[in-house]
Amino acid sequence: MKKQLTLIGMLVAMTIAGCSKDANEEPDTEYPAIDISANTFPQQCSEIKRGETFTYRVRFSDNRELGSSSVDIHHNFDHHSHSTVIEPCNLEPKKTAVKPFLLIRTYDIPAGLKTYDLNQQIQVPADVDPGDYHFSIRVTDKEGWQSIKGLSIKII
Repeated sequence: MKKQLTLIGMLVAMTIAGCSKDANEEPDTEYPAIDISANTFPQQCSEIKRGETFTYRVRFSDNRELGSSSVDIHHNFDHHSHSTVIEPCNLEPKKTAVKPFLLIRTYDIPAGLKTYDLNQQIQVPADVDPGDYHFSIRVTDKEGWQSIKGLSIKII
């Protein structure tokens, strides 16, 4: 009997310890935000030079806490679309990729932040195919909600 009471006591203690959220706290249902205003880069239709380094600048925000972010740069030589910006860019004729630039990178956001300004250097190799590219930005908050901004850029 004493073993059963000890086991029940341990289970109750573990259950109470596992409840870290306030029972009255509303669940987080808001998506994080990606600010691509005038102080960020790249912008829709930006041109980036091969063989050069550019500074990727963006501001993220969330109502509670940010988690992580990532960027995906890939060619758009076939004119596929997943842009989230209405302003169109002038596209070059469709072409076959020979040596396209591809970058997929994740960036950590320090814990506990509701806003974060990301500034990262990105090197574009000199020998990649010039042309139309997509620059996809993702941010995820601590709860797992994700926002995406898809920009069209040119590598020249």
